[in-house]
Amino acid sequence: MTAGHQPVSDFHVYDTTMRDGAQQEGLNLSVQDKMHIARHLDELGVGYIEGGWPGSNPKDTEFFALAAKELDLRHATLAAFGATRKPGVVAADDPQVAALRESGASVVTLVAKSHDKHVELALRTTLQENLAMVHDSVTHLREEGQRVFLDCEHFFNGYLDNRDYALEVVRTAAGAGAEVVILCDTNGGMLPHWVGEIVAEVTSTGARLGIHAHNDTGCAVANSMAAVQAGVTHLQGCINGYGERTGNADLVTCVANLELKLGMPVLPAGALADATRISHAVAEITNYPPSARQPYTGVSSFAHKAGLHASAIRVDPNLYQHIDPALVGNDMRLLVSEMAGRATIELKGKQLGFDLADDPERLARVTDRVKSMEREGYTFGAADASFELLLAEEMDGARPSYFDVESWRVMAESARGDEAVAEATVKLTAGGVRLAVIGEGNGPVNALDHALRQAIEQVYPDVARFHLIDFRVRILDQGHGTDATTRVLIETSDGKDSWVTVGVGANIIEASWEALVDALTYGLRRHGVKPSIND
Repeated sequence: MTAGHQPVSDFHVYDTTMRDGAQQEGLNLSVQDKMHIARHLDELGVGYIEGGWPGSNPKDTEFFALAAKELDLRHATLAAFGATRKPGVVAADDPQVAALRESGASVVTLVAKSHDKHVELALRTTLQENLAMVHDSVTHLREEGQRVFLDCEHFFNGYLDNRDYALEVVRTAAGAGAEVVILCDTNGGMLPHWVGEIVAEVTSTGARLGIHAHNDTGCAVANSMAAVQAGVTHLQGCINGYGERTGNADLVTCVANLELKLGMPVLPAGALADATRISHAVAEITNYPPSARQPYTGVSSFAHKAGLHASAIRVDPNLYQHIDPALVGNDMRLLVSEMAGRATIELKGKQLGFDLADDPERLARVTDRVKSMEREGYTFGAADASFELLLAEEMDGARPSYFDVESWRVMAESARGDEAVAEATVKLTAGGVRLAVIGEGNGPVNALDHALRQAIEQVYPDVARFHLIDFRVRILDQGHGTDATTRVLIETSDGKDSWVTVGVGANIIEASWEALVDALTYGLRRHGVKPSIND
């Protein structure tokens, strides 16, 4: 991709996150959620955004009414989704067709049956009547001034069972004025070579074709790429691969493949560099954490753990990366673990601001210490903040410290019928002052967190900005039951950035205490706070 490129004008990137993606189990979008997602998709530069099915539920109808007033799209065109008319009804009189007509959307995507068995068993009508439903619905909406796309539901299975009828549905839609006829792998059961062969055959109809792939075989993206190479010029998918069952084709992965692998500039110039930010922003709205292993945009997409990789990356980052992460707005990450060699430690230290290249003895000492601590249960690949504190200790000769802990104690009690209550007492010295603070919480760790913060805030007010946002526990030697070694990972945020610290102990409270102390220490250091001179 070169700077200043113009997207391929005759290729459609069509997002269906807010309709098909919203069918994912546990995913519920409010009208305002959909408005926010639409704006993010427009920033990405997609050509079409399917907003939902007006007339099928009040929420989607409300969305289109609000979008007509408040949604100002720079790149995308809003599309309304709906079905062809019912059997035996004139399209102009069908209430659902009317809802599409009145939605205010300039593009309507109709779904139609293209599998003969579905026509007879699901619609309970004749094959000829189904063709009439397609023709009448497309013709009517076209006459009303709307552009029409048509989704051929279950097309690939229908094609395999009754090739002639599936092709006739395509011809009927195109003949009635549908701009694009989308071939849908509704069951998600196809493989790439099947898709490529079938699409190549369907191009004989002369219709402009699109692809809509589901991921039940894990091939949704691959099937979409095969369809494009076979001749489709309209690609549908969902951000982050959302969708029912195993999801739809991940639109970002598809677009990145088209632009970076096939040389097809389908987005506005520079838009792909926002892909990671937008992928994660939409994940926040849906309340589904983005997959760390998601291609291109996952936090682990360009993460390297093995020492062999790091040694090569030190020479040339592209030796173990298929693209420059910056092309999709992502970053390379080096993970520190017992698998790491000196090259990993050196490069990771450099990322964090510590130059170990000219001190081989110190580098060896840090590497050995990391390997030893990982054998005890620590994990620094997931806890950069704790690793930075370890490096600071090695470089400065002492661990960064803002307070000196004298002791801590925690108790929990519960009476019949009442919720359990925990109380923690923390005694420490900060700023030359001895502090003894009692904190309460809904559990031992929560109580410790409150007590520690209340004490430190008296000397370091910045701590008030820190909030624990994630807490993960892992039992390391499970065969030991309740006395097993425990690892705790804590993620803390200051409202702008977040960091992860690790603690390991004989029990969850001990491990949590270590991670909590590291979290606050790192946060203060990150904010440039100097330890009180009275300590």
